[in-house]
Amino acid sequence: MTDKNRVVIFDTTLRDGEQSPGATMSHEEKLEIAQMLDEMGVDIIEAGFPIASEGDFAAVSEIAKQSRNAVICGLARAQLPDIDRCWEAVRHARRPRIHTFIGTSPLHRAIPNLDMDQMAERIEQTVTHARNLCDNVQWSPMDATRTEHDYLCRVVEIAIKAGATTINIPDTVGYTAPRESADLIRMLLERVPGADDVIFATHCHNDLGMATANSLAAVEAGARQIECTINGLGERAGNTALEEVVMALKVRHDIMPFTTGIDTTKIIGISRRVAQVSGFPVQFNKAIVGKNAFLHESGIHQDGVLKNVETFEIMRPADIGLNETNIAMGKHSGRAALRAKLSDLGYDVGDNQLKDIFVRFKALADRKKEVYDEDIVALVQDASANTGDDFLQVKHLRVVCGSDGQSADLTMIVDGTEQTVHATGDGPVDACFNAVKQIFPHSATLKLYQVHAVTEGTDAQATVSVRMEEEGRIVNGQASDTDTILASVKAYVGALNHLIVRRTRAGRDGKEISMYSH
Repeated sequence: MTDKNRVVIFDTTLRDGEQSPGATMSHEEKLEIAQMLDEMGVDIIEAGFPIASEGDFAAVSEIAKQSRNAVICGLARAQLPDIDRCWEAVRHARRPRIHTFIGTSPLHRAIPNLDMDQMAERIEQTVTHARNLCDNVQWSPMDATRTEHDYLCRVVEIAIKAGATTINIPDTVGYTAPRESADLIRMLLERVPGADDVIFATHCHNDLGMATANSLAAVEAGARQIECTINGLGERAGNTALEEVVMALKVRHDIMPFTTGIDTTKIIGISRRVAQVSGFPVQFNKAIVGKNAFLHESGIHQDGVLKNVETFEIMRPADIGLNETNIAMGKHSGRAALRAKLSDLGYDVGDNQLKDIFVRFKALADRKKEVYDEDIVALVQDASANTGDDFLQVKHLRVVCGSDGQSADLTMIVDGTEQTVHATGDGPVDACFNAVKQIFPHSATLKLYQVHAVTEGTDAQATVSVRMEEEGRIVNGQASDTDTILASVKAYVGALNHLIVRRTRAGRDGKEISMYSH
């Protein structure tokens, strides 16, 4: 790097982000997200963990072949077969990278039962092997923030001498605080021979809600690569969110004079798409991309914004790709208006998808007085989540509820065959779910059932999220409708369709590898 003020953005949505329980993406969805990341200017895309499964290997390989600008990176444990498999996947990229890691803290050294010297030898061997394959090698000491400082300096020096070009310092469990994050980077830069010849990176988890602050503190101390994910998706409480660090660097350029190559106007589009394909909706008060990020309800705030928007807004919606012009949408709106509105909302849809969304839009407009932007976003998500190609499809639902009892008459198409059942339950939703179980028996348990109104009013669409688990496989389903019960059934059936895909994938790939990563 020649520009010391340039911060490299390393996106790991397709690797660490997909490790969120239930966030598994299809092959096509991974390729789509990778293309969006490439187009928005992400410097490095960590496309996956190639040895984890045949599906992951295929996705990383295809992303490597299709990428135009970004470095394409694959993850590998400190094992030679992992590194070889990773290289086979990324070698087709214009700019490939191998990322290998091992846990260096006392807790993590105990897992493979290696003493300090044995681990040091493993690091030298595996980094050397990776560098012999690829001239762009990243190395990570997993759980670095809980590793003894003297030992951390020792192994970082070994990795640099073995050929690592990027040294990533992960806060694997989200334990550190901003001052500690900065001090750790400064210490390594001062104490480790050869530190000036490599790029130091920071990878922060959000268990204590400080991931973004820790990442920015590390940059101020000398780190020049931030590892992050779209919407902060990732293990447990997630990772540093790409949108947060990028906009923080842009807004506070006065105190953090660093630049990135990110096109911020593409942020809202990719945020919504990742939320859609992962099944993890963005919380309303999420920084930058949440529904309420640019809304004002307080009278004082509203008055101030009307007089001068800068009184209560430090950035404009247009900065992240939200179009400030409004197209009134209703039952008389045509396809051209709908396409324009979708474009304003960050969605670039093909003709076939537009046709499907338009049919749903017209049906919704006939039922609602006003169709809001949030309604249209929900339509897009519902159109992608429930397709005519699904193994299970809801055809007809009739529910009876009241003080005399609850029952459901459900008709579904199962692999092309129509089936109808009658079921009862403790409430209308329970009756409907019991009906689905009669048609498609399964052992999955319901872990989450959540309903929220997309907009205000009694005619508002409801978006229902469902999470289910079967034999360690966690899947999500999401659906929207003005009928909350119907949305619940669609979400439940959607989760089952995802489960069927996971079952098929597990059968094809064999036993899924245990991914023990930072």
